[in-house]
Amino acid sequence: MFDLAFIIEKAVLIGGIITVSLLIAMYSTWAERKVAGFMQDRLGPNRAGWGGLLQPLADGLKLFMKEEIIPNASNKTLFILGPALAMLTAMMTSAVIPWGGKIEVFGRTVDLQIADINIGILYIFGVVSMGVYGIMIGGWASNNKFSLLAALRGASQMISYELAMGLAIIALLMITGSLSLKTIVEQQSTGWWNFFLQPVGFLIFMVCAFAECNRTPFDLPEAENELNFGYHQEYSSMKLGFYLFAEYINMFISSALMATLYFGGYDIPFVNDANLGANIGINALAAIQGITLFLKVAFFIFFFMWVRWTIPRFRYDQLMNLGWKVLIPLALLNMLVTGAVILWLGH
Repeated sequence: MFDLAFIIEKAVLIGGIITVSLLIAMYSTWAERKVAGFMQDRLGPNRAGWGGLLQPLADGLKLFMKEEIIPNASNKTLFILGPALAMLTAMMTSAVIPWGGKIEVFGRTVDLQIADINIGILYIFGVVSMGVYGIMIGGWASNNKFSLLAALRGASQMISYELAMGLAIIALLMITGSLSLKTIVEQQSTGWWNFFLQPVGFLIFMVCAFAECNRTPFDLPEAENELNFGYHQEYSSMKLGFYLFAEYINMFISSALMATLYFGGYDIPFVNDANLGANIGINALAAIQGITLFLKVAFFIFFFMWVRWTIPRFRYDQLMNLGWKVLIPLALLNMLVTGAVILWLGH
C-alpha cells in the first residue's frame, strides 16, 4: 500500500542526514587546521569570522568561483563521473547507521535510521568497495601519469586493507550473530560494548579505516611530495571540492561506524536508556542519544586529525607489508581465538 507519510518522513530524514554530513565535512576542514595549528604552536585560520568560523564558507565560495578546467587529452565523461561517484558512495554509507532511537512526530513513531536492513554491514562494505572506482576513474581519465600512479596505489591499498577489515568484522559477527547495525547497538545497550569483547578486532578495524579513508599515515594516493597532489591533480573548482569533501565525509562515516560497532552507538554509558525514556519521554531520550553518538564521533574525528599531524607517512612497501603480513594474519588469529572462546563458553 502506498504510504505517503512514510515516504515523507524518510525523505526528511535523508535530507537531514545529508545536510549534517556536509556541515560536519565542511567544519572538519576548519577543525583540522585548528588542530594542526595547536599542535604546531600557531593560530590556524582566524580571519574569516570569530575564530575563523566562516573560513569553510570562504573556502567553499573560492572553489565555486574558480575556473572550471577540463584537460583536452582527458576522457571528459569519466573525468566528470569520478568525483561524482566518490561523493555519491561517501553519502550512501550513512543510510544504514542508526543515529538514535525512536521519536514521535504527529502521532507516528519514527526510527532515526534511513534503512534498518538485516545485512547492514554487507551493504556498507559493498558501497565502500565502490568508492575506489571514484579514485580509479578520476586518476585514469585525467590522462596524467602521476594521477594514474596515485589511482593504482589507492586501488591496491583499499583492496589490501578491506580484507583485514572484513576478517575483523567476521570475529565481531561471531559474537553479535547479526549484520544489522540496529541490532548490534541494542545488544551493546544491554551488555558490554563490543570494544571490551573485541579489542584486537577494533584495533584492526580502526587501522583499516585510516587506510580506507586515505588518511595519514596511509595517504599514499595523495602523496604530494611524491605524486604532485595525487589522483586529483588535474581537478579544479567543485570537482576538486567533491573529492576533498568525500574524504571528510568518509572520515565522519567511518567514525560513526566505529562508534556504532564497538562503542555502543547511541547508547548512553552508565545509564539505562529504557528507564530514562520512561521518565523524560522518547523524544528527549532520542535527542540525548543523538548527542551521545555525535560526541563519540567527534572523538574519533579528532583522533583522525591527531594521527595525521603526529605520524609520518609510510613508504609504499611498508604499507603493503602492514596490510598483508601483519593485519591479515592478526585478523585471522583473532577470528580463530574468538571462535575457540565461543565454543569453550558454549560447553
